[in-house]
Amino acid sequence: MGTGQARRGNTRRRIQDAALELFSAHGYEKTSLREIAERLDVTKAALYYHFKTKEDIVIGLFEDAAQPIDELLAWGREQPRTTETRTELVRRYAEALRNAESLFRFVHENQATVRDLSIGEIFKRRVRELFDLLKDPDAELVDQMRCLTAVHALHAGQFTVQHVEGDPEEKREAILRVATELVTAANPPHRRPARPDSAQTESP
Repeated sequence: MGTGQARRGNTRRRIQDAALELFSAHGYEKTSLREIAERLDVTKAALYYHFKTKEDIVIGLFEDAAQPIDELLAWGREQPRTTETRTELVRRYAEALRNAESLFRFVHENQATVRDLSIGEIFKRRVRELFDLLKDPDAELVDQMRCLTAVHALHAGQFTVQHVEGDPEEKREAILRVATELVTAANPPHRRPARPDSAQTESP
């Protein structure tokens, strides 16, 4: 990457970071592009060079955060449906969420706004695909709920555990452990229904 490209990339990242701070502090709707420019001490024209609207900023943030998740989903599609695959999906997804913690805090605090933006549906599609990869195709309803709860635990754990006493790293590990236990418990081999050709015929 040339010096000019690196500089543009750095400015773009600074704009996104400043916007996230203001969105979290004042809300998406109450934050203007002018305020973002003032926070960075740049002109609105300089801001427009990178982003024309606030939604463009959020879309850019999601595209950056979505790349490791998309790579994870692509990896998961190529793997066998085993407990090891599921637990690795959970671990890597938790890591991706942690790396984009500021963005997902914004999503949590601005849920109504995100639903109205184009990225809302895109994010939900990724969550649904992760859920499909975590559960067996013929999973019982209770096991589907375990997998779904595991995903929501990872999401909620980014925010709700802030009010729980304890070391932040230990809390993250506890959340990951809970999610992993839920996925591991879902449809274990000893509870899978017997194949039709293996069923014993009852005596008359």
